[in-house]
Amino acid sequence: MKENSVIAIDGPAASGKSTVSRCVAAALGALYVDSGALYRAIAWKTLEVGADPQDGERVAALAGAVDMRFFVDGPAVGFSLDGRQLAAELRTERVNQAVSAVAANPAVRQQVTGWLRDMRSLGRLVMEGRDIGTAVFPTATFKFYLDASPEVRAQRRHAEMTEVLSVDAVGASLNRRDQIDSKRKAAPLTMAADAVVVDSSGMGVDEVVAFVLARVKC
Repeated sequence: MKENSVIAIDGPAASGKSTVSRCVAAALGALYVDSGALYRAIAWKTLEVGADPQDGERVAALAGAVDMRFFVDGPAVGFSLDGRQLAAELRTERVNQAVSAVAANPAVRQQVTGWLRDMRSLGRLVMEGRDIGTAVFPTATFKFYLDASPEVRAQRRHAEMTEVLSVDAVGASLNRRDQIDSKRKAAPLTMAADAVVVDSSGMGVDEVVAFVLARVKC
């Protein structure tokens, strides 16, 4: 049976998923979900308690023990971790370096997948991530895979960051993340066979959003 309550938008980091997903959700009156923020939150928690992101058992235990609460936060699904709402803390280079190891942990992915599926009780969702259309909601009716050139992605991520790093350094970090995400055993970054591919390198946000909406509404 097809899953009609979720629009899945996957792709590598800085491919434009977040901006496009927010705009599509707003146009449809749906809720925006940033699945990557949940992995970043677990990575942040791991670092906060002084644990090693590579320590699979410790990270899995942390993910299973946190008090994660979800709620409608305006146009999006918000969350708190152990009573704390996180924002800028999730976008530091320190978390960037830790999140791939955390996200590659099978127990963490299982935990986060369960959280994401439970969000359907909040309403219609536009969910962005790396495995939404392949692992979280493989029967979603609408699946999109956004991509962009490495240069464009590096520039986009550089503009988002709160720390002073060169575009080249950001690009190198993204490349490392791509390699780890695509080679991990648990739900690797891959394109669903039935996803619509969108290369946003030479497209404006409005163009990409219009393309997605045309597919969803047809």
